Amino acid sequence: MLLALNVNNTNTVIALFPMQEGVPGELRITWRISTRHAQTADEYGIVIRNLLQGEGVASDEITGIIIASVVPPMDWILRTFCERYFHQKPVFIEPGVKTGLPILTDNPSEVGADRVANCVGAYEQYGGPCIVVDFGTATNFDVVSRKGEFLGGAIAPGLMISAEALFARAARLPRVEIKRPPKVIGTNTVDNLQIGLFYGHIGLVDSILEKMIAELGPETTCVATGGLAHLIAGESKYIKHVNDTLTLEGLRIIYARNVAAKQSAKGRKSRIRD
Repeated sequence: MLLALNVNNTNTVIALFPMQEGVPGELRITWRISTRHAQTADEYGIVIRNLLQGEGVASDEITGIIIASVVPPMDWILRTFCERYFHQKPVFIEPGVKTGLPILTDNPSEVGADRVANCVGAYEQYGGPCIVVDFGTATNFDVVSRKGEFLGGAIAPGLMISAEALFARAARLPRVEIKRPPKVIGTNTVDNLQIGLFYGHIGLVDSILEKMIAELGPETTCVATGGLAHLIAGESKYIKHVNDTLTLEGLRIIYARNVAAKQSAKGRKSRIRD
């Protein structure tokens, strides 16, 4: 079994892929837990081992682990729990790992691991050029060329961050549920807030996508992922696909590419010795 973790600032998504002759197959199950910076390696190990046991999977059935983390202070904790509870050295999405995604930015090491995984997954499924919009803590726009190169993108405040900032700064404004409002002209404070937050974020997303598509070409495919993808994508003029497991699929593909690269390297060494 391959264990894949997508560790973001708010949530950690855990996925399980059955292995077939050393290569991960179709996604079996996912879990979502809170990302807590104070959580120890033992706490992570106990939580994840319990989740696996509930699925009928023993710890020794995990033969590979891959992690995309955008919380650097937690990387040591994640590495420790993998080695302590599963006796596996995890593959982190970081410089030196074979992703198959050329990164054509000023500083490739700055690009978040989740963004790399998203682009790998999107290009594999939809081809290029494509734009991935990831609705998470931040709203990320990641651009992949026709040749499968990461060209760059944009980062905007996420919808929940925008909402929390508004509530924190305006004492008389109540917290409201983030949902599609029934009308566009609000007649009460709750309506006003929901309209501004919901349609304001759609306006932000479509404005950026419109300008990116103008540079890339009209054949560009726009894909949404992340916690709020379904809420926003349905109102967007440009987003045509919503893929809840895009990051995890990208992790699966990257793991398979690294396994293939290691096997190829072993084969070359064996031929040299012969």
